[in-house]
Amino acid sequence: MSENYDIGLMGLAVMGQNLVLNMVDHGYRVAVFNRTTSKVDEFINLPESKLHGDKIAGTFSLRELVSKLKRPRKVMLMIQSKDAVPAPEILLYPQAAAIDSVIEELIPFLEAGDVIIDGGNTHFKDTERRTKFVESQGLLYIGTGVSGGEEGARKGPSMMPGGSAQAWNLVKDIFQSISAKVGAKKDIPCCEWVGDRGAGHYVKMVHNGIEYGDMQLICEAYWMLKNALNFSNEEIYQTFAEWNKGELDSYLIDITKDIFTVKDKKTDKYLVDLILDTAGAKGTGKWMSQLALDVGTPSSLVTEAVYARCISAIKDARVRASKILNGPSGNYNGNKKKFVEQIRKALYASKICSYAQGFVQMQAAGKEYGWKLQYGEIAMLWRGGCIIRAVFLERIKEAFEAEPNLENLLLAPYFREVVGAAQDAWRNVVKTAIELGIPVPAFSTALSYYDSYRSENLPANLLQAQRDYFGAHTYKRIDKPINEIFHTDWINEKK
Repeated sequence: MSENYDIGLMGLAVMGQNLVLNMVDHGYRVAVFNRTTSKVDEFINLPESKLHGDKIAGTFSLRELVSKLKRPRKVMLMIQSKDAVPAPEILLYPQAAAIDSVIEELIPFLEAGDVIIDGGNTHFKDTERRTKFVESQGLLYIGTGVSGGEEGARKGPSMMPGGSAQAWNLVKDIFQSISAKVGAKKDIPCCEWVGDRGAGHYVKMVHNGIEYGDMQLICEAYWMLKNALNFSNEEIYQTFAEWNKGELDSYLIDITKDIFTVKDKKTDKYLVDLILDTAGAKGTGKWMSQLALDVGTPSSLVTEAVYARCISAIKDARVRASKILNGPSGNYNGNKKKFVEQIRKALYASKICSYAQGFVQMQAAGKEYGWKLQYGEIAMLWRGGCIIRAVFLERIKEAFEAEPNLENLLLAPYFREVVGAAQDAWRNVVKTAIELGIPVPAFSTALSYYDSYRSENLPANLLQAQRDYFGAHTYKRIDKPINEIFHTDWINEKK
């Protein structure tokens, strides 16, 4: 059987299909397989697939898939949990069983130097152990984040590969060809090697966590415009359209403005007003929040964004509580135009804090897991193709180019100046929201993070005294050498 296909792909859900079509658009020949084999026939017979002729080959077993590939063979997995028989071992995350079972089935058909690629939203710890296991079998492994959804997969995603470093040159041309392009000439790929083992999936997870934060911040800005200023959807559209011309220019601001123009054809009401206010989540935001605790970094904004989705989900409880609990209400009575600008500044300053937290977490994880991450380059991976793509990511790259060991984005001159100049507006927005009883958890936690980070002293001295009082956890003193530890018998001292 002819071995003339550049890459194999297993998993023909929408993301997998679009990646295949993207690859063949760029001159690559792709063999495909799906556990439910009827999907192979369905995909091969799609009009768009037929246009590519024999550049796409349908296969009906893993053995056949591998048999069609050029050496060293490259097999990309875009599978969902339901697409594989669960492995018997107990895994850290149940969804990992699908990928593990496929890898176990796939290995016997491969030979030394072949590459297995996982392109799903995978927990980085699973990618860490899989890289070691697959390498122990004489093979290479890549775990790559693929961001941008269905449209990105088809037209150019942001890709964040990690795993076996030796595998990068084997997939680099394919990955960079199909990825989004940025720059004046649209020739800079939003795909570059991130780091060893699970680094790529960790960075993708942070991307998703920042996405949670961005979306929540935008929702809070919308809620202030709607409830504090009593803006109509047309006025909210105009506001977001204006914001998208400046510092906030981004994919999420752009699509948000469009949302306020769409009406339901049956009722002629604005569709956004007919959508139930309960938000879903796929788990990566929660992962980032949990892992921030593991490395001891305060990624508080993504945590609040996750909690905001959680509280939105208890709709029935909120409806009951709304009939019992009271609080302030009303509208903002000051200069509306001035307050809109203050909301914009609060949104941008909070966004900067969110990204600052994300990069601090990646820095801590890099040290913890031995990854040599290039933070300016990571920012540019997100400049196109992904959900959080925004003009200001170039500012992050500039900050790390100027100071590779930058401790926190808030310390870079540009961000320090922007956030400093936004302070009065930011504080007034949060204060007004509190006075009017409008919840802005992400705005307020971002401001608290900023105030905490800029504080030379915090009340943790009392906290340490409490811990020592009830648990003899000890403490250090400001007037003694840092390596000395103290404990006080607080009850007897009181006497």
